Amino acid sequence: MRLYVSVSICLLLLFFSSVFITCGNNAESKETEEENSGIPVEIGRVSRGDISAVFSTTANLEAEDEATVVAKVSGIIKEIYVEEADLVKKGQPLARLDDEQLIFRRNEVRANMHKLKNEYERNQKLFEQNLISQDAFDKVRFEYESLKASLDLAQLEVDYATIRAPISGVVSERFVKAGNMISQNEATFKITQFKSLNAILHIPESQMGKLESGQQVNLNFDALSDEIFNGHVERISPIVDPSSGTIKVTVRMKDPKQLLKPGMFGRVNIIYDVHSATLLIPKEAVITEDRESYVYLVKDTMVFQQAIETGYTNAAYLEILNGLSEGDTVVTIGQTSLKDSAKVQLIADTTTKL
Repeated sequence: MRLYVSVSICLLLLFFSSVFITCGNNAESKETEEENSGIPVEIGRVSRGDISAVFSTTANLEAEDEATVVAKVSGIIKEIYVEEADLVKKGQPLARLDDEQLIFRRNEVRANMHKLKNEYERNQKLFEQNLISQDAFDKVRFEYESLKASLDLAQLEVDYATIRAPISGVVSERFVKAGNMISQNEATFKITQFKSLNAILHIPESQMGKLESGQQVNLNFDALSDEIFNGHVERISPIVDPSSGTIKVTVRMKDPKQLLKPGMFGRVNIIYDVHSATLLIPKEAVITEDRESYVYLVKDTMVFQQAIETGYTNAAYLEILNGLSEGDTVVTIGQTSLKDSAKVQLIADTTTKL
């Protein structure tokens, strides 16, 4: 019995030893295979191209020409001729007040003026014949001229009872309804011209040295995510807002399709400098640790960690100021698994022509 147990133990030990040896051999074989073939990576090449320095911020769109239409006389709204989104031309009637009393007053003044006109003409003839004094004639003349001015004012009030568009554009807001009693100078409509839209920026005082009139601007809006709109810096305010420490910058937009609307919120990129024919590498090739940047430089089938000095950057590329030369090959994908002097297997070249 003891002999049987001893033999069984020996057989078990022999089995486990063979398993461990087989596993160890497989692991060593896999590691050796990886060392021989190298870590798979994708590469890109250092090339020359142009890259821009961009100041990014956000802004709201405003119409260059916009007018709030106010009532010039008080009264009750009798008719409304336009609605929001209607196109209107300068001088076009928008609404009309109840003008019966205004017309009555004008007609009354006109009748009194005609009556006084006859007296004025009669006194003028008498004065020319030296039959009345200068003072008597002047009194009648002043009364006539005063009444004539009153008639002009009464006619103007009748004209003002029709509310008209001060500019051509689109009715963007209507503030009144038929039957409303409105007072003089009360807002009735807002008219907006969509052809000239501006993006209004408020930039920090510290950034003012980067911007100047005429610089190119790119804008995109969440509501129109597939569209990129162009513009330029139209003007820069000469003063700093003391409450916010910012400067107002106006960007004139180009919108040939007329897709943009006042009030839209967008992201603005102002190109304030361009480096031409500079060294560029794909942005994903760069690793930054503790404010130090480096790449893995490929030589034959090995990679070496290379410190670099960088400049401008954009969505795809990064400018190289020092550390690399044109035509150098760097790892773009797979560098997180690398260490200095590691062996690699090149599986793809992601370099694109600039």
